[in-house]
Amino acid sequence: MTAAMILCAGYGKRLGDLSRDLPKPMLPLGGRPILEHTISHLAGLGINNIVINLHFLPDVIAGYFGDGNIWGVHINYSYEDSPVGTAGAVKKAEALLRNYEPFLVLYGDIVCNQDYRDLLNFHTSNKNALGTIILHERSQSNSIVEIDGNNRITRFIERPETDVPDRKQNWVNSGLYCFSNTIIDRIPGGELVDFPRHIFPGLVDEGRLYGFPLQGYRCAIDSPERYRMVIEDYNEAKINKY
Repeated sequence: MTAAMILCAGYGKRLGDLSRDLPKPMLPLGGRPILEHTISHLAGLGINNIVINLHFLPDVIAGYFGDGNIWGVHINYSYEDSPVGTAGAVKKAEALLRNYEPFLVLYGDIVCNQDYRDLLNFHTSNKNALGTIILHERSQSNSIVEIDGNNRITRFIERPETDVPDRKQNWVNSGLYCFSNTIIDRIPGGELVDFPRHIFPGLVDEGRLYGFPLQGYRCAIDSPERYRMVIEDYNEAKINKY
């Protein structure tokens, strides 16, 4: 059995007025919240156990989705008094995730039509992998990732402060992850911890982080321009409708 944790605790400040009174994952896309598309997609793949972390306007999300029964899933919520980071969120939800092997961690503001069963199968086929992250290619981004012939990540730099002239590949972090549940033991509790900044570098050093090339559409809604682009892509049927 597997589960998916969807990260929805952020404020979405970069979207300005669009997310001032609405959590970013609840922005409409085709008349339904972005988060509803993600949940329907997961349900269609047979991934029915979902954990959602909440902080900013939590009742908007919990009130809309409830226990998830309408969508054929079971939703548990993890409430955060203050944001604890992407990895900290997983640690806080340990009791809800510990029995699932492996599990997904998805950002709530990402629209993606990846078949996550392929990611799960790839991860479990690599016995040494503690984490596998979906990668896509982009010449300029806020992360740098390099992989070897077995898709093991050999270099990971999150938000480099200067140019990296010896960069050999154009892979970047997509914010879509699969973890063996023992990753929870690597995350310190009671503090703000992010996967890219605090957890991934150690996994790379140990050779236990792998990359899975994106198959299909993916867009992170991190600006008004990106949001407009996703709406256009949806209206032009570039995104699967779930």
